[in-house]
Amino acid sequence: MITTANIKNGVNVSQLVETIEHIQAQPDLAKFEFRTKNNWITGGHCVSSMKSFYGAGQEDTTRKETFTMECDHPNVLLGEDEAATPAEVVLHALGSCLTGAMVYHAAANGIEIESAESTLKGGADLHGFLGLNPEIRKGFDGITVQLKVKSDATAEQLENLAKFSPVFDMLTNPTPVSIEIEKY
Repeated sequence: MITTANIKNGVNVSQLVETIEHIQAQPDLAKFEFRTKNNWITGGHCVSSMKSFYGAGQEDTTRKETFTMECDHPNVLLGEDEAATPAEVVLHALGSCLTGAMVYHAAANGIEIESAESTLKGGADLHGFLGLNPEIRKGFDGITVQLKVKSDATAEQLENLAKFSPVFDMLTNPTPVSIEIEKY
């Protein structure tokens, strides 16, 4: 007997349901650890690599390639403009994660999404980063996200689904970050 996968929005819903059932039966399978190694090149130019991660109860061995991502700064910020800025990468991560969360949760709820695109903007004031005014944040003073979605779902439904995004959670709730310096 030939069966067809239950695909909605490019998501294998049958596999998603199986994953949820496995996690409900074995809660430790939900624990993941993602890793990135970052190397400084010069100025504000860095390259990060990512391959290994822990998830579903074990070290992942399925990735065959190491992914790399570079960051730099534009000339006006004393960089060589070799890559997107770290702030732009944060916006990329947020837009990608909001969209992914919305699409996956829509699929799980039987909601069809025909297309989606987002525009993100983050404002920053260099007075904070440069140490000129301790009252001004070093990072974004706010982020606006405009999601354009073609779907029969309501805007409120789609927004609620998008808010399942882990990156949205990381940015809207304090995430503990510890920094350890090791001199060599």
